[in-house]
Amino acid sequence: MTRDDLIRVLVDKQGHVSYKVMCEAIKYLTEGMIQTLGSGKRIEVRGFGSFALRYRAPRLARNPKTGATLQTACKFAVHFKPGKELRERVNNAYTEVA
Repeated sequence: MTRDDLIRVLVDKQGHVSYKVMCEAIKYLTEGMIQTLGSGKRIEVRGFGSFALRYRAPRLARNPKTGATLQTACKFAVHFKPGKELRERVNNAYTEVA
């Protein structure tokens, strides 16, 4: 699902909200999430999951084309942990199909 698909689904479910207003709402929501994660804080949406930062230590890597070894810098990566309700609904959907 793309951002536009999400906006269209929400507009369809909420008939009184225009596409433009919903687009702005999603924009502010994602911007708020980016700012929160950028400041090192954690985001938790009950029933859906949580977003947190994970530290990635510097490591030795190889360029697959040349085979040269290089040192990568340390970085933080966003980690998503699904909530219980999301896990259960996804698992139930796939067990019914199989």
